[in-house]
Amino acid sequence: MISPPATARNTNRVALLLAFVVIYVVWGSTYLAIRYAVETIPPLLVVGIRQGVAGLAIFAWVYARGYRPTLREWQASVVLGILYFVISHGLLHWAETIVPSGLAALLIASEPIWIAIMAAMVSREERFTVKTASGLMVGLASVALLMGEEASRSHGRLLLGCTAILISAFTWAVGVIYSRNPKLPKDPVARAGMAALTGSVLLMMGALATGEMSYSHFAAFSARSVWALLYLILFGTIIAFTTYTWLLDHSSPTLVSTHTYANPIVAVLLGWWLAGETLDIRTLFAGLLTLLSVFLISRGTGERPAAQQEPVL
Repeated sequence: MISPPATARNTNRVALLLAFVVIYVVWGSTYLAIRYAVETIPPLLVVGIRQGVAGLAIFAWVYARGYRPTLREWQASVVLGILYFVISHGLLHWAETIVPSGLAALLIASEPIWIAIMAAMVSREERFTVKTASGLMVGLASVALLMGEEASRSHGRLLLGCTAILISAFTWAVGVIYSRNPKLPKDPVARAGMAALTGSVLLMMGALATGEMSYSHFAAFSARSVWALLYLILFGTIIAFTTYTWLLDHSSPTLVSTHTYANPIVAVLLGWWLAGETLDIRTLFAGLLTLLSVFLISRGTGERPAAQQEPVL
């Protein structure tokens, strides 16, 4: 077998590095942007507009390049849109009307736990190594530390928001595994745009059904919320989600999911610096645990030999 040229290998490494920087840093900043957006704009409306505008822009680009999706691809994209955006993002945006952005990001760090378990036991495309298991346990300990503290304070509404975020993380993980489905578009940009577009249609229907549309008035939206929504559209979805979808085709899903361990560091620091959120010893310790989890999972992740892999249903 002929090895690829060194320049090609280096280009691939640079592209992967830049892609990880985008999903680590940009998505880390979106937690504070979500908090600002839902201050005056209802949460389902925020997600629906965010994914609708971004989805249209992404899909228009791939359509202009000649991509013509099939009915089967649209049907599969509806499922992905429900998992990623209707349930996962819908719950996260609602929860951030209650939960501080830094704490929300730390709880989302449970996502790689579910992805690693499903990648090893459901899709069977990765080995479940000792280092991976150790990293997942450390990440779980971080979540337990945060949730245990809120439960001990008897903050019922805050605890409900934290639980919603954990469900959001699990649903996103299911979406990551489903994203390997061969019925979805093979083009990662088309896959990102179609999932965002279909998800936004359902979210807008949800906003209409729950009454968010009826009591939403543009005059009541603050400038900070509007700017935050624009940031989420451009950077959070068009740039970061497209990059994330591309990464899932070029790297291990468990390794890609480690963005949820880097995002909290960015989110906590931004929340403390710009929004005056609490930065105490407990939060700092949880942040250190997440960094350790990133290291262990990245070192322990490994693909199964091709002969042992099973197709994703």
